[in-house]
Amino acid sequence: MVLVPGGEFQRGRTHKLPDDGLKWWPELLTDDRPVKKVVIGPVYFDENETTNERYAAFVKAARHRAPYNWPKGVMPAAKAKQPVAAVDWYDASAFCAWDGGKRLPTEAEWERAYRGNKEGAKYYWGERNPAKQDACYDTLAGPCETGKFPPNPFGLYDMAGGVWEWVSDWYGRDYYQSAPEDNPKGPAQGQYKVIRGGSWSDLPKYLTSAHRHWARPLERSPNIGVRCVKSAGR
Repeated sequence: MVLVPGGEFQRGRTHKLPDDGLKWWPELLTDDRPVKKVVIGPVYFDENETTNERYAAFVKAARHRAPYNWPKGVMPAAKAKQPVAAVDWYDASAFCAWDGGKRLPTEAEWERAYRGNKEGAKYYWGERNPAKQDACYDTLAGPCETGKFPPNPFGLYDMAGGVWEWVSDWYGRDYYQSAPEDNPKGPAQGQYKVIRGGSWSDLPKYLTSAHRHWARPLERSPNIGVRCVKSAGR
């Protein structure tokens, strides 16, 4: 695991989008605003997204259901190093608890970890749009093996692309407007859970530092996976 230092950062989107100038729907795509200072505690992040190989150990030990895209419930050996997908929010949470008493990150922790101290940057490598050597995205070939692309400044791999990553928060369209400054954990309830980071099938605009997306907690999608965390000192 990799330590993401605690501290404050500016959460939210600072870059402009083409739709920002549309006067007929001025609130379009503003769920990642306003930009506000947020403070989180130190937290350890898994260096990589959870692989099929690691998830298979959980399935066997905990007698948990396998992802639906494993033929007859058996992990395809050729995909052992790829990130696991087709796991819902509850599967992801159960895996993290099994894997050494870990948990899913909060959305604020995730964004802090993604940014890697690059305040206000569009991506963790800077402002330019991604190239094929930066991340696994916009492909029909499915997810790439984990750890094949350069890590972010904190040493975390595949924070952009690969698979979307579940976080613990319920999704709230206006949550940023009222969220507390200290360790925000999302709305108390909701219909969707937040997912972050974009995936192998997505365009660059979904891989940015501030982009928020969501899915029903029971959704099992071939482009949603998991990365676990553990609070420092626990």
